[in-house]
Amino acid sequence: MAWTLTDDLQEFLARADGFLRRDPVANTVTLTVTEHLCAQGPGVYGKAFFGWWTDGGPVEGTVLRTGAYPPLLSAMPERAAHELARALARRGEAVSDVNAERTAAAAFAGTWSDETGAVSRVAERQRLYRLDRLIVPDPPPEGAARIAGDADRALLLDWFAAFHQEAGGHGGPNPVVFDRKLGDGCITLWEDGGRPVAVAGRTPIVAGVARVVSVYTPVEHRRRGYGAAVTAAVTRAAREAGAADVVLFTDLANPTSNGVYQRLGYRPVVDRVVVTFT
Repeated sequence: MAWTLTDDLQEFLARADGFLRRDPVANTVTLTVTEHLCAQGPGVYGKAFFGWWTDGGPVEGTVLRTGAYPPLLSAMPERAAHELARALARRGEAVSDVNAERTAAAAFAGTWSDETGAVSRVAERQRLYRLDRLIVPDPPPEGAARIAGDADRALLLDWFAAFHQEAGGHGGPNPVVFDRKLGDGCITLWEDGGRPVAVAGRTPIVAGVARVVSVYTPVEHRRRGYGAAVTAAVTRAAREAGAADVVLFTDLANPTSNGVYQRLGYRPVVDRVVVTFT
């Protein structure tokens, strides 16, 4: 009954990939991040480490940390979360926050506080949604969707930076990952009168799952239905590209976006929290 921690991506995937792919919806972030690392190099997100937990048998939990992002925990037994906090503290890792399902987050936070004296608080409550049946806005707003191209790069980098700032993300958009999405046709714009007014991206399809990301409408174009329309358009594009499941995360503190996504046909799967330590 122990954690194995490593900075070797291939070692991690050799042991944990089967566990992750048994529930590709819940593990969508870890699967897409490791796919990016395999495709674009292990340093694309900065320094990274990985880990898996077993109780003498198959893998029952994983952890992934890249760059400035908090450790990302899969679903796992509570004792695995306790042991992970103890292992990271004793190896001297500087952990300022953690992202996990609620039970694992509480277990990790309790042991981390015991080990380090840090005080914990829930900084963000997230919900993972999966598309049931796409319900397009009716009537739609003025305009139409199109796939973004190279000519849109400068505008989109500005918009994605604004999205990260509003969402309280860790740093701005990763230009290497952004350029791959743009080149692969994974970014959709909504245009009204020939002018871009909203954007939504998606991840590559991994284990049958694509994740909608970075839905953004500039302030001057809000409250006109563009965000819902571009989300429906990028969702449809993901399904047409072969995704068996399309998912997205929301901040539960934003009732507007949660309502919009449910009206589009997304249904709740699981809740997660980001716990911050001070």
